[in-house]
Amino acid sequence: MPTILLPVMPYSLTLGALAFLGAVIWGRPLINLLRAKAIGAQIRIELPESYQIKVGTPTMGGLLFIVPVALITVGLNIGNLLGFNLIGQSILVPLSALVGYGTLGAIDDYMGVRGRREQFGMLGRHKILIQTLLALAITLVLYFGLGKNSIAIPTVAQPIYIGLWYIPLAIFLIVGFSNAVNLTDGMDALAGTTAATSFVAYGIIAFLQGQNYLVAFSFTVVGAVLAFLWYNAYPAELFMGDAGALALGATLAVVALMTGQYLILPVIGFIFVAETLSVMIQVSYFKATKGKRVFKMSPLHNHFKLMGWSETQVTQRFWLIGVLAAMLGIALALL
Repeated sequence: MPTILLPVMPYSLTLGALAFLGAVIWGRPLINLLRAKAIGAQIRIELPESYQIKVGTPTMGGLLFIVPVALITVGLNIGNLLGFNLIGQSILVPLSALVGYGTLGAIDDYMGVRGRREQFGMLGRHKILIQTLLALAITLVLYFGLGKNSIAIPTVAQPIYIGLWYIPLAIFLIVGFSNAVNLTDGMDALAGTTAATSFVAYGIIAFLQGQNYLVAFSFTVVGAVLAFLWYNAYPAELFMGDAGALALGATLAVVALMTGQYLILPVIGFIFVAETLSVMIQVSYFKATKGKRVFKMSPLHNHFKLMGWSETQVTQRFWLIGVLAAMLGIALALL
């Protein structure tokens, strides 16, 4: 049988470039389709006035990067069936997270524009239940199918076996980060830039570990997300929506779990954690003080917008912090 042996990083970066080109080409027809179907964003009235001009901007934009990543990954696995050693079957696990959570998010996006006007999408308790069930299924495959059952700790030479504790921890990370990226997705290019940076970081970590197929998958996602940012750059022509945010967050957590370096996920994904904590702090303090607030508005990016920062300033400064956090995360993985 024929075998293809390619240098890992050039191969992975090439896949990322192909994903970018495919997604950019697919982007314009997708935007036109979403406009034709009137799949446009609904903006909460309590958000700053400058957000209201975004009403009707096509959403469900996560399809722009999910479809190319899925086609490339499935295509490479078909190549394996023909005898070419192109990508490992284990990569079907993060791909399942991307497609599964993307489908859930797309349904939520559709319900948000086609459902009852007083609701913005699926009921929260229904969505969290489905997220948890998806995370459980993925975690069981990681634990029993791929033998993932340990955790890497910086400065400790060998991963530590944690047994069945891996299952609830993995579920928590997958569900938590899918929602964390969703909370971050509130300004043009904010979630996309920070997510792409996080995938680059884990792609580098996977490369240092010799997990070649995970490197290829990570940079394929990066390339496709960069193509999405082509259309999502301020002022955005397309919004990520839950279809993209839930998918990216869950998939990032799965990639982190596959490297074993998921203890540093809150470091690499610092912006996502900060956004989520700002919501938790705001809600808790509001209830405890019967109406007082810590932040002008949560999630955190809205607080800085109301402080007078422009949307571009918030996005770029958060992204810069995200880059520094990713650098620190990689450094911790090397200890």
